[in-house]
Amino acid sequence: MWTVIYIAPTARVADMIKSKLMEEGFLVECRPINMSKQQFEVLVPSGELEEVQEALNLILHP
Repeated sequence: MWTVIYIAPTARVADMIKSKLMEEGFLVECRPINMSKQQFEVLVPSGELEEVQEALNLILHP
């Protein structure tokens, strides 16, 4: 089961987060929430949630 870990304001931000998390070895998916607002959900398997949250925190707040 996939869990939303982050709502990205643009496709570029979503792709950057996806790339960095995949470099860390995580499975990551991105999907648009609402095409008129251009926001994107970043999703990960629910079993990896805690590890991904730690990695995401380091990506967003280096």
